[in-house]
Formats: sequence, C-alpha cells, structure tokens
Amino acid sequence: MNNISFALAKTILNGFERHISLFIEITQSAKQRFELCQWSKVQEAAKARTTFYDQRVNETFDTIKQDFFIQELNDDLWQQVKRDYIELLKNHQQPELAETFYNSVFCHLFERKYYHNAYIFVESTASRLDAQETPKIFKRYTPADKGLRETIVDIMNDHKSEIPYQDLDADVETLIRAFRRQAEKTRFKLADLTFDILNFTFYRNKGAYIIGRVLSPAGETPFIVSVLHGDKGGLTIDALLTKSESMAVVFGFARAYFFVDCLHPHALVNFLQGLIPHKTKADLYSAIGFHKQGKTQFYRDFLNHLASSEDKFELAAGIKGMVMSVFTLPSYPYVFKIIKDRFSPSKNMTKKDVKGKYRLVKLHDRVGRMADTMEYSEVAFPKNRFSETLLEELMKVAPSIIRFEDDLIIIEHLYIERRMVPLNIYLAEALKNKETEKINEAMYGYGEAIKQLISANIFPGDMLLKNFGVTRHGRVIFYDYDEITYMNEVNFRVKPEPVTEEQIYAAEPWYSVAPGDMFPEELATFALANPNYLKAFKLHHSDLLEATYWQQCQQNVADGIFKDVYPYPDQFRFCYLRGTKQAAPY
Repeated sequence: MNNISFALAKTILNGFERHISLFIEITQSAKQRFELCQWSKVQEAAKARTTFYDQRVNETFDTIKQDFFIQELNDDLWQQVKRDYIELLKNHQQPELAETFYNSVFCHLFERKYYHNAYIFVESTASRLDAQETPKIFKRYTPADKGLRETIVDIMNDHKSEIPYQDLDADVETLIRAFRRQAEKTRFKLADLTFDILNFTFYRNKGAYIIGRVLSPAGETPFIVSVLHGDKGGLTIDALLTKSESMAVVFGFARAYFFVDCLHPHALVNFLQGLIPHKTKADLYSAIGFHKQGKTQFYRDFLNHLASSEDKFELAAGIKGMVMSVFTLPSYPYVFKIIKDRFSPSKNMTKKDVKGKYRLVKLHDRVGRMADTMEYSEVAFPKNRFSETLLEELMKVAPSIIRFEDDLIIIEHLYIERRMVPLNIYLAEALKNKETEKINEAMYGYGEAIKQLISANIFPGDMLLKNFGVTRHGRVIFYDYDEITYMNEVNFRVKPEPVTEEQIYAAEPWYSVAPGDMFPEELATFALANPNYLKAFKLHHSDLLEATYWQQCQQNVADGIFKDVYPYPDQFRFCYLRGTKQAAPY
C-alpha cells in the first residue's frame, strides 16, 4: 500500500515538475523576444504558456489511469498519497503551486464529494514558507555610496538587455525629476535613502518593467519603471509610476500575464503585495502567469469571506443577458456567470460555442480592455445564502447545470470575474446628475476600448453599452464575449444610400446583408441612440463610425502591425513630460 501511495504521489509531482520546467523555459525566453521585437512570437508564447498547465494535468491523469488502473477512490490509499506528497514537498521551492497541481489531478480522477481537506489541499501546508528565511529576490542599493545618478544607471544596467539605450543619460535625468515631482517620501538626503529592486525584469507585450521600492525616513515608495524600444532603434525609459493605484492598473485583471523569471513565486507575491496592498494574492499569482494558483487562492479567499459574511447572493445589476445569467454577492467584488440552457432566438450558437469564446479571451492578449475570467466546475455554495428570487431565476434558465446536495447548491460550470458598473448604468447616473465630464470620459474610454480590441485582432461583436463595464479606476472594460470573433471574419461595409422612396421608408434593410457583415455607422443608431452619448463619443471617436477605419485596422492585423497600448495614462510617459506630445484622457 505504501509503495503504491508513494508511487502515485511521485507521479503527480513528476507531472508538476515537467510543467514548471516548461513554464520556466518559455518564461526565460521572453527577454530574447523583447530584444528582437518579436511581437507576434510574444503573443504566441503567451497563448502557449497559458495552456501548459492543463496539458500537464491531462498527461498526469492519463498516466495514473493507465499505470495504476484507478477505477474508484480507495479512502486509505488516497489519504496516504496526500501524506506522501506533503513529505515530498518538504524542501520544494514552489510547494503552493505543486499542491494546486495535485488538486487538479485528483479532481480529474474523482467526483466532487471527495473534494475536502482529507484528500486535497483545501487548506495549504505551504504556510511554512512564511516561517522560513525569505529568498533573496531583490538587490539593495544605497545611493549615498556612488551618488543618485550613478546608482540609477547601475540599476538600469543590472537589468540591461543586448539592446543599448538611445540616451540613458537623458532618461535618467528625466527619471530623477519625475521621482522628485511624484514621490514626496523620497525627498531626503541620499544617506537616508535605500533602493530595493527586484532581481528580474517583468516582460509583457512590447514592454519591460523594473519594479522596486525606495525606503526613506518617511516610509516606503513603490515604483515601476517602464522600458520600451524607442523610435531610433535603442531602448528608452518610457514612464515612472510611484503610486499603488497606478501600479495596480499595470497589474490589472484586464491585462495579459507577465513573463517574470522568478523561482520563488510565494516570496515575489508577498513583495508585490507590499507595494500594491489592495491587490490580492490571487490577483498577483495570476498576473505573474500562475493563473491556476490565482484560482486556488481566490477560492480559499472566497470560502473565508463566506464564513465571515451573512449577505445573500442576488442577481447582478443591469440588463439580463440573452446567453449568460449573472449573480453576485453584494459584500464581495465579483460576479458569477453561468451559461443558460437556452438562448434567445437571435443568438445562433451553442454552449460549446460560448465556452470557446471565453477560452479565446483567456488565451488572447486582453490589452487592458477585456476582463480576465476564472472558470470553475462543480462549485458548491451554501443554499441558504441564495435569495429566493435568484434561485427561481437560476432554476428557470439553467436547470441542467444545477443540483442540490443536502444544504448545498452545486453549479456544474461557471465563470467568475471582477464586478464592474455596467456602462449603461454608469452613464445614466452621470446624465441624471448632469455630470458632463464623466460622460465625456466614459465615452472616450468606450471608444478606446473598441479601438484597442480591434487593433489586437478582437472584433467585440455586440457593442451595446450594457456589455461594457466601468472599473473603480474609471477604465471602460468589455465583458460580454459570446459574439467576439477575429477581425478577418468580419466584412466591414459602408451602408448603401437609399435612392427610391421605397428604399427610404423601408422598415427592413432593402440591401443584402450576409453573415459577417458589419456597418460601423450603425453604432450611432444602436449603441449611441442617446444624443448626449453620441456627442461625447464623436469628440474623440467619429472615425469608428466609418468603415474605412475598421478596414484599415483589419489590414494592420493582417500585416502583423501591433498597436502600442500603454498600461498607464499618457501623463506618466516621459515624451509627454518633456512636452513633445499632447496627452489624451485615460
């Protein structure tokens, strides 16, 4: 029995080791892709890395089924397997990740009734990491030794790539001025300052990010330095962020995952949370590429929240969807989305199609404009925490995926994502309060969201205001994915002008409309019928009402031209600080 249990534990750990080895390999190669400006390969690598985890879980599952002939759960055996696995993890560098991998394999093998701490890691044993000496993941610099300018040059060179800077001296001068202007806590004598810089560069899309903190008698100042390829062939420092709120947007839930070569994710997440305290550990694990660990951490946090709260789940605010039903817990900043059993007649798709759309979003570059989602199966909720109205609604729209076990309601499949204020509700409230500036900013964000999505090869499909949300940072995010598609699958057309009286007064289109046809000028009619919204939209985005704009974006995608999308406002960019460009609203 013990030999079998150890062999099973070792088989699962071997699967995890293969996963982490491949994960590290593709992560380490991010530096080269950045240096060579291989932007299409950056996208391919991000997509491939996101699939690694499930591939290794499936491989391990198949090995166990084939080699150990597992048919049903043997209680004593699998409790011993968990004990053996814990023993194997005693000196492991990523025990929390290995535990999550174990959970995934186990849940593939056995049914939900065994998903408790006797068999899986509902509670982690990796807390031992908190009691151990923290690995050295950052380097400390003391500017009093060499002077401020030379210290910053050293920091930049310690993170240097094979590509030289266009003008590092000028960039460092701008960086010092930006620090003095933005960060009051750093305005001390050099002898009172210390810099802690993470030992590795964060890569994502076209950017490289150096992250650290400045310690002074006034406290801690977190910061991110953004490095890009300049227009003259070398690297350039593009921006400095010194506020946790701005840094949180860079690590936002609508961004692609970073490539960061750190073998100690637990220590890294703790360090980052010290810099960005309102980002959860779940957020940060996901942001550095360990999205499955993010799911595990989220679910533990969610169980703790349920245990410490009393409010009930209810239908989410906003217009009901034709494909998804959405509910929320008022005290928790997330929504829970399930696919309905039957869709409205206008939705010509299947459940499989919808799942495929959500999978597409998970694998695609979200450019800060599509909410990341966490997909779960067999989720148990306390039945008494559901309002009667919500229970009735769920049983009406999706009875096939809902069942009851004692005092629990089990949902077979759902998505969880950050809760936002639906854009239509946000605008209606601003209109009611005569907040013209809020309307202008929201409509600018709505148009930017569309432009950034289509430049990243995502056609949103249904662009009604209700399908976009506004984050607590005021950013407009798209979150309805059932009609998204790639740009090359759409035919952008100019709406024919009616000539005859019959055409002018026709109730239905008098011209042919094929599947995939899209008439951009109809945005003004269907999505922006309110004249206040349309006026604000046209201030910045009248080009979105013209087919030629969409056709050009479509051609850019086909030609492999990737638009620059910055995860911070223009006013933080050095080219705007130097006055060479005019900043746009965020």
